Amino acid sequence: MEKTKTVILAILSLLALLGVSILGLLIYTADASADLTIKANHDHIKIDFFYHGSTVSVKGNSDPGTDLIIKITSPEGHQALKKKGKAAGFLWMNVGSLEFEHVPNLYFLHSTKKIEDLLSKDEIEKYLIGYTALEKHIEIKPVENENEKTRWFNEFVKFKESSKLYSTSHGKISTTSKNGRQDYYILLDWPFQASPGNYTVTVYAVKDGRVAEKADANVLVEQVGIVKTLFDMAKNKAALYGIISIVAALGAGFGVGLIFRKGGGAH
Repeated sequence: MEKTKTVILAILSLLALLGVSILGLLIYTADASADLTIKANHDHIKIDFFYHGSTVSVKGNSDPGTDLIIKITSPEGHQALKKKGKAAGFLWMNVGSLEFEHVPNLYFLHSTKKIEDLLSKDEIEKYLIGYTALEKHIEIKPVENENEKTRWFNEFVKFKESSKLYSTSHGKISTTSKNGRQDYYILLDWPFQASPGNYTVTVYAVKDGRVAEKADANVLVEQVGIVKTLFDMAKNKAALYGIISIVAALGAGFGVGLIFRKGGGAH
């Protein structure tokens, strides 16, 4: 009988200890998830007839003194670009095409300090932070060696930056101390070249050369109104869209002709 009581007490003690451990884990998890917050203001961008880009602000709070990295990316996909070269030794023209795989169409990266000063090489590659990590991640075909891959990747980045679709900076994230926390904020121009879709905004809290926490938000870009109607028509009813386009072009030409006639014509 005494032996049975002892076994029961041992089991109850074990269950109590397990319950305390689980409770502690839950409390720790809740605290960890509450440490870093993020909000993308103007997270629903509507492309209408008068759309010519927008702005997006990213803000939140973190532990005091924490360095931050903010990354905005589109889903990875496939892109093809024409490759220019010299034909016959002197004439510049398209000499082929390059296929880029696993590459985002949009890639923004902003940090409180230089990425190399914040993270180890392994962390940079693990979280795909910066152009160096992006170059290793994507595939480019056809290329003969790593030097050629680097060359065409750099050209690709130049093209994307000129299109306002790729951007990196450090020191532009503003931080202020408030109520024992650190508020952060950055305002970014959103390019009209960015295609409709869902974009992921990620903030990384960095401590001792490693990502301590991260939080995500989303930005939705979608077509609305007549722009969406015309796009859907071009995609699903190409013949009707073609007829409307021809009629619109003829109408525009007729209108210009009337203007010139009223103005006395060309001399």
